[in-house]
Amino acid sequence: MKIAVLGAGAMGSIYGGHLSTNNDVYMIDKKAELVDKINADGLKLFENDTDVIYHPAALLSSEGIGEVDLVIIFVKALYSRAALMENKGIIGDNTYVMTLQNGAGHEDIILEFVPKERIIIGTTEDNGAILGDGYVRRGGKGKTNIGMLVEDSQHMLDKVKVCLDSCGFDTHIYDNIQQLIWDKLFTNVSLSALTGVLQVPIGFIATDEYAWNMTVTLIKEAMQVAKAMGLEFNEEEMIERVRNTSLNSPEGRTSIYADLKAGRLTEVNTISGAVVKAGDRLGVPVPSHKMIVNMVHAMENKSKNNVE
Repeated sequence: MKIAVLGAGAMGSIYGGHLSTNNDVYMIDKKAELVDKINADGLKLFENDTDVIYHPAALLSSEGIGEVDLVIIFVKALYSRAALMENKGIIGDNTYVMTLQNGAGHEDIILEFVPKERIIIGTTEDNGAILGDGYVRRGGKGKTNIGMLVEDSQHMLDKVKVCLDSCGFDTHIYDNIQQLIWDKLFTNVSLSALTGVLQVPIGFIATDEYAWNMTVTLIKEAMQVAKAMGLEFNEEEMIERVRNTSLNSPEGRTSIYADLKAGRLTEVNTISGAVVKAGDRLGVPVPSHKMIVNMVHAMENKSKNNVE
């Protein structure tokens, strides 16, 4: 396949590197020193206790590479629209766009560039950390779960599965991929959002009475939205799972926590904001999630305006 990976961060590097073994892969990133490093020395992944070098093409711009078979989005969600707009020249009448980004609702942005028949959404259990320019540690191999919004009349999911699996991934196709996406989302819209606002480690949430009360409220609101979407979850089991995640990660830091602490913009619009958007569409009230989204954005603006 001819594949463009938008974003050469940790996850983009893991997928772009492995996919380059059997495919024509272009990794597109706006960081010049990173692009130069990959082209000069290859993309280095530390995996299975050793360094492995891969050789995808790295570019600052996709101009001139022509249409591709598959675009994989690995930029932060708040930059998805800009990344697709800047690279729309590689999206042709037969190009599919796939997102494995955290959160939900990414298809709303992708729909501006391709019809829903050519959108693939999913989750990845892989994880990685950047060690340096062109150098990423793959923390562990997990499942890649993919699905579509409509019937896969062109059998593209099967083709993507073969493509990914031949490059060392473990890919699973689901008829109702939203079930998996929301299953993962519950933890993010409770623990991630709340630790960000409170600026506390993950373990604090389950051990503080007031923080835990807020968490349960967030889970219950999101559960009502999920039910309105036709998804099925056990509320008590989900609450217990989130509680155990908090207790088992006493010093863990979430992405929203880290972004707010560093004064960066967050991905809250595709995490808690996904619950708000779905709730508004389905007529399900989610006041706590709306409050969280507003608080996170206010904290972003506080940093941007250097307010002490």
